[in-house]
Amino acid sequence: MNPSRVLLATFALVVAVDLTALVAGHDTAHTIAKPLLMPLLAAWAAASGAPRLLVAALLFGWAGDTLLLFDADAAFLAGMGCFAAGHVCYLALFGPYVRAGAPLRARARLLVPGYAVALAGTVALLWPDLPAGLRVPVALYSALLTAMACTAAVRIGVVAGLGGALFLLSDTLIATGIADWPQLPRPDFWVMLTYVAAQSLLTAALLAARRPRPAPATSGATP
Repeated sequence: MNPSRVLLATFALVVAVDLTALVAGHDTAHTIAKPLLMPLLAAWAAASGAPRLLVAALLFGWAGDTLLLFDADAAFLAGMGCFAAGHVCYLALFGPYVRAGAPLRARARLLVPGYAVALAGTVALLWPDLPAGLRVPVALYSALLTAMACTAAVRIGVVAGLGGALFLLSDTLIATGIADWPQLPRPDFWVMLTYVAAQSLLTAALLAARRPRPAPATSGATP
């Protein structure tokens, strides 16, 4: 079997184990499975010809995942810093794929104001309920994450845009938990489901964007 397919199948298996563990409340299985997710996705991406920045973004996610397993403010801040570094990698990756023209401008006019309003509203609502020491870091991180999510949609397309939106949703669920807002049943399950889907979609979209496009067909006789 192709090594990249083995890596992808192993990644899917570990995702299933992790999500099942969260539904079942099996903390030990989650603690073992969670740190394996992003290295497996990064290995699959590398085997599929991913640029180094994409592998770096996923490995920063792995560092953040691992740090968030520790229940301490310092670990949370360090983990948030790792995810922020991953978003910077994504933003750098999106740059070469800018396609000028009306479709790009139309998407930007539609999405940028919407994401800006969503960012301002979410931060304003969460601000009073966040611990004082986390308010500014969470606000700054949220701005960077929102920029990444919006840029993914504008510059890469629908699949990357969905990945960015799910990343934003996942981290918003984390923030509402910290703010002690009402949560869905098994909140960690929904956080991980949206997070893994986000990283997977961003990875798939960037790999697809690197593939050469078929040359347009020529018609008629040569002059």
